[in-house]
Amino acid sequence: MDKTERLFAVMDALRRHRRPVTAAQLAEEQGVSVRTLYRDVQTLIGLGAPIDGEAGVGYMLRPGFFMPPLMFTPEELEALVLGARWVGAQPDDGLVSAAKIALAKIATASPEDLRDRIGDTGLWPVLMRGPLAPKPILADIRRAMRSEKAVRIVYGDEGGRESERDIWPVQLAYYEGKQIIAAWCCLRQAFRNFRTDRIVSLHPTESRYGKRRAVLAREWEEEWRKKHPDWIAESGAHPTH
Repeated sequence: MDKTERLFAVMDALRRHRRPVTAAQLAEEQGVSVRTLYRDVQTLIGLGAPIDGEAGVGYMLRPGFFMPPLMFTPEELEALVLGARWVGAQPDDGLVSAAKIALAKIATASPEDLRDRIGDTGLWPVLMRGPLAPKPILADIRRAMRSEKAVRIVYGDEGGRESERDIWPVQLAYYEGKQIIAAWCCLRQAFRNFRTDRIVSLHPTESRYGKRRAVLAREWEEEWRKKHPDWIAESGAHPTH
């Protein structure tokens, strides 16, 4: 176990203990010497971890503390870097920029050995298509979901016929080469899926959703499950095709 993994393990142990735990007990749990444990705790305190300690009493993590970026395990870090690189290849300029900034923030707040891993995890997404042209409407859709305000679109069907409608975006799926919006369609009074490449125009409105987006998301998923009883959801995954 390297130093970064060891620091993560110490923090994880402190989170599990609701009462002060002695250095000797922590050292035994981590399989290291008490001297090494003391050094690790001092390193964590120096990096900003709110650890309280008193001789003869033990160490305790102050309530309300969230794990800082430096506490990512190697697998968690690899997942973040791979995901950020995949996002960086999408036509959503806002998310592309955010992914780069997020990795930079993680690197800045991390010890040197973790910064080295961010720079070279050896993991890259393989895209079957070339570079995609930016789609500004994706940012509008994401803003609509956050603010829960309708957008007005002109949408073309398979036959080229266009219709204008207000929709309440609920989910936005990023496939390779295309994106699909799952939304409540005010024109049809039902959930519909909209391909972004068929949206002729899109304009934000000040009209609020008729329901909270979280409620709409549950209703949309329930409807999907009824139509597709064999579908098995993965963690964080939502179908829109």
